[in-house]
Amino acid sequence: MWKTICKWSLGLFLLLLVLAVVLVLSRDRILRAVMVHNLHKQTGLKAGIGRFHLGLTEPVMEIKNLQLYNSRPFGGAPFLNIPEIHVEYDPAALKKGEVHLTLLRFNLRELDIVRSRDGLTNLLSLGLELPTKVSTAAVATAALPDFKRQTGLEFKGIDCLNVSVGTFKYVDLQDQRHNQEQKIGIENFVITNVTSAADLAGLALLVGMRSRDFFQPLVAPADAGAGSSAPDLWKLLGR
Repeated sequence: MWKTICKWSLGLFLLLLVLAVVLVLSRDRILRAVMVHNLHKQTGLKAGIGRFHLGLTEPVMEIKNLQLYNSRPFGGAPFLNIPEIHVEYDPAALKKGEVHLTLLRFNLRELDIVRSRDGLTNLLSLGLELPTKVSTAAVATAALPDFKRQTGLEFKGIDCLNVSVGTFKYVDLQDQRHNQEQKIGIENFVITNVTSAADLAGLALLVGMRSRDFFQPLVAPADAGAGSSAPDLWKLLGR
């Protein structure tokens, strides 16, 4: 009897050990599938992630080749192409319910804004407002979204933010003559000690200047004569 019990116990132990190894080896793939599912659930858009990694012994999270695809009315082409999101965080702060990032590296290769044949914009379909004319001062005093309400965690800042921005495209399915592409060409723009939206104003202004009149077709008709600006971009992307 004892031999049988020992045999079953050993077999159960080996099974649990194998399952543990499989889970560890498959952990990143499982988390990647969960993240893809959550992105689709939150945005309604098809999502894809090339690689997801969450460190076991080091506080690192890395996402490679993240893509969101427009829905069928907007052509089904990619909406966002993000080759890399690299996050290093403070685990002690996380245990206290706080998010303190020591490094965030974000690379946006391409953003495609599409106007459907019905005259709708893919940004509106995601609940984002079209840009309107606001003052530069509003950029500097804007507040970040309610991070705690959305995540349950307190945002404590980013020690080092490294941002790259590639290309913006505008596709008008009503009139292809309005299509345009603007190369932004920002490589490794570094901002330190980010604790509020005001710390991102310089980046918003730089992107706004390099985007030139790219956002002009998106400005509300009443403001169309005023031209687009970096604050327009902030209004568009800061929601």
